[in-house]
Amino acid sequence: MKLPFIHEQRRFPSPALTPQALAWEARRALLWMGSRDLRRIYAIDPADWKVVQETEAPGTPWAAMATNGIIRFTIGEGANDDRYIRSFAPNTGFSDTERIACPEFTGSYLSYDGESLYLSQWYKHRILKLGAKGNILRAIDVGAEIAGHTFVDGAIYALRGTEQNGENWTIARLDLSEETPEIKDLATVPFACRSLTFDGELFWSNHRAANEIVSFSLSNSL
Repeated sequence: MKLPFIHEQRRFPSPALTPQALAWEARRALLWMGSRDLRRIYAIDPADWKVVQETEAPGTPWAAMATNGIIRFTIGEGANDDRYIRSFAPNTGFSDTERIACPEFTGSYLSYDGESLYLSQWYKHRILKLGAKGNILRAIDVGAEIAGHTFVDGAIYALRGTEQNGENWTIARLDLSEETPEIKDLATVPFACRSLTFDGELFWSNHRAANEIVSFSLSNSL
């Protein structure tokens, strides 16, 4: 069966080149973006599309996730781009003590189910449920490269596909209450997407190659 396309709502110019990390902060209704090449993070007010905060990151901000006023970033550090999960408080900046090594120092996109943090590994095609110290509690095979994931109403939505041959991506839903979650592809994403977040109404992703940030909905109900 041929999948429908996502329904793009708006495309916005990124406030910096190579938008990579992306997270919705519900408390203040802000969108956080991290620039891969500039190694800086930005808080954007989507109402008027203005940057309200800008900060240097302690490495490459590959992914982000917001909860309880704290933004968690996957940061690539050092010559080998070793991956760590770092906590950022808008009022005080990056914490020097809350720094968790990703399993095997690899990992990119982040999401949160209300209790646990989830980290995806691009080349291993899997999403890991992590404990408080970064230990692996569960591994979920997604069957493809993962360009972002987020939780909506208890289910995890993932961008999955490949960057090879011009980039091909879909958004899929997985029910993690199942021991082996069925992967249901919902729609085709017609651009080279990076990161996925949800603001309570719309999904957001980066079209990094175009230096744009895109909001969209699905053709069917969540």
